[in-house]
Amino acid sequence: MNIHEHQAKELLKRYGVPVPRGGVVYASTEVRDITDGLGSRLVVKAQIHAGGRGKGGGVRLVNGTDEAERAAEQILGMTLTTPQTGPLGRLVRRVLVEEGVDIVRELYLGLAVERSLSRVVMMASAAGGVNIEEVAAANPEKIHQISIDPNYGLFAFQARQLACKLSLPPQIAEKVSAAMLASYRAFLALDAALLEINPLVVTKQGDVIALDAKINLDSNALFRHQDLQNLRDVGEEDDLEVEASKYKLSYIRLDGDIGCMVNGAGLAMATMDTIKLAGGEPANFLDVGGGATAEQIRNALKILLADANVKAVLINVFGGILRCDILAKGLVEACGELQTHPPIVIRMEGTNVEKGRGLLADSGLNFTTADTMLEAAKQAVSLATKK
Repeated sequence: MNIHEHQAKELLKRYGVPVPRGGVVYASTEVRDITDGLGSRLVVKAQIHAGGRGKGGGVRLVNGTDEAERAAEQILGMTLTTPQTGPLGRLVRRVLVEEGVDIVRELYLGLAVERSLSRVVMMASAAGGVNIEEVAAANPEKIHQISIDPNYGLFAFQARQLACKLSLPPQIAEKVSAAMLASYRAFLALDAALLEINPLVVTKQGDVIALDAKINLDSNALFRHQDLQNLRDVGEEDDLEVEASKYKLSYIRLDGDIGCMVNGAGLAMATMDTIKLAGGEPANFLDVGGGATAEQIRNALKILLADANVKAVLINVFGGILRCDILAKGLVEACGELQTHPPIVIRMEGTNVEKGRGLLADSGLNFTTADTMLEAAKQAVSLATKK
């Protein structure tokens, strides 16, 4: 689950990471309540779940409260387009107003789960304030990292060693290492999947501050964090993805025109790969899970078909916990409620497969069936391309 920058900073502050003073507002009339005591140099930042906000006009450096109010009024309600939002952009519903700081150095600090090592990896770079992916591609030697043994955690000496690789004066390196230790504490305590501070700045006064922050929380661990669940902003999420989450379905919208419904993430990835192998493009990732009910199947198909780009549907299920007859029952019920729908190709194997095929055949509905995954993908691609 992604959260906003201002939320990430509040969490980091809780664990001892220094952040600028400021607050979030939802209307320009609230700005004066925030700016008292922040000084004359202020920053007004659009809060959306995407990077590149400055290039899109979503970050303004201003002098005084009056300018901050005007900037907030201009940014709130705008549709901000960045490389990460796509061409449709994101509507700005809140802005962060913060004190300005005098920047001397911009660093990068990140924490992520490295699955190949089964460890958390901490990354740091002296090339902060820019797209870290570009740094990794052009100058990978500028990114330093350590893997952290989960049995012992991050030692202070490891943080100091990593900070010293950034060519910092000793007193600044000590403050950076303290920020590293605090960030690691936050990462573990929050059950985060990703934590990035970019930039982590050094000021003229010798302070080290998290000027921007991004935290992605592991959704599978949110049951342990009721307070963090309340940070979710469904306005920043795809409508169909929000709808799918109500039924405990894993759905991600993609750019293709062949809708996919499967049970199991591995089978979903294989199905999407097979569609591409057959010359098509998947319109979504939709995993109904191993124990889906007929009701979930019905809702899953409705969500899938709510995407206007879907021209054909490929349903690929291996019946284990989810029996093939339960799948067929849900599909027949869903299609029976629809006046029209794109062509549907079904490939199923496993428990009660013959019973499931019988339910489809007796339904009187126009389903296309296939015996293999590649055959099903080719049929779906062919049906999607028909005029």
